[in-house]
Amino acid sequence: MLSILIPTYNYKIKALVNELHAQATGCEIEFEILCYDDGSKNPEIISVNQSINLLKNTTYKVLDSNIGRSSIRNLLAKDAKHELLLFLDADVIPVKNNFISEYLSSISDSTKIIYGGIRYQEECPKKTHLLRWVYGKNREALPVTKRNENVYLSFLTLNFIIRKTIFNTVSFNEDIPNLRNEDTLFSYNLKQAKIALAHIENPVYHLGLEDSNIFLKKSIESQDAMNQFLDEGLIDIKYTLITKTIYRLKKIKLDRLFSMTYPFTKKIFIANLLSSRPSLFIFDLHKLSYLCYISKNE
Repeated sequence: MLSILIPTYNYKIKALVNELHAQATGCEIEFEILCYDDGSKNPEIISVNQSINLLKNTTYKVLDSNIGRSSIRNLLAKDAKHELLLFLDADVIPVKNNFISEYLSSISDSTKIIYGGIRYQEECPKKTHLLRWVYGKNREALPVTKRNENVYLSFLTLNFIIRKTIFNTVSFNEDIPNLRNEDTLFSYNLKQAKIALAHIENPVYHLGLEDSNIFLKKSIESQDAMNQFLDEGLIDIKYTLITKTIYRLKKIKLDRLFSMTYPFTKKIFIANLLSSRPSLFIFDLHKLSYLCYISKNE
């Protein structure tokens, strides 16, 4: 009935798997939990994670090499033996103790894919992790009513259930570089295929808050990926807010201004984003300016 699929890399997943296993067992269903490690080299983490193999219907496997976020999700789905696929990131934990049953009661023949949502801790983290928390609380941790205003763009791949027959038609693109934004492309492909995406209030807590420097690096990598999506025609330029803004700037030739000033404004932007009061407006400007900068000759 249910395959719970968890890609991981250098992260301890024992607590998550124990919780999911207990809930799935309580539902009295056929299930399996597949945890594939994308080439971790940390022996302590691997040792802790290997203990979940003692749980019934649970597999933890370390891949020989890192194959990337898209490929490992596709591999998990390929190896899954059940029709319902529940994808979860390694650094989450269910908010509800009926998390599994909530998904099972929500999916139906007419509902092919469901996103449950995400939450962040209420307590403000230390300054070094503040940017990720501020972004997550304001841009990702949205109630169902808000997510339904833009069904596809508010979808994240860290907590969703999908029928295997549907996933086999719209899987993750393995030809793109391992540079983030695979969830944006996946949601765009769902929309293009006219696959209805439902939202429910069945969130997970995001536990793995990243250092602000790492998060900034990943946000820049995501724009590198977005630029490639546009170059290769994998996504419509009017699909996301940032690409739609680029489209409008290019029409009035203002993208050149953002491109020219980026080398000078970059340090100012980063100083704010690493401060104790990071601005999401500055964060957006930073990404927009960089995207203009790398696409200036196109």
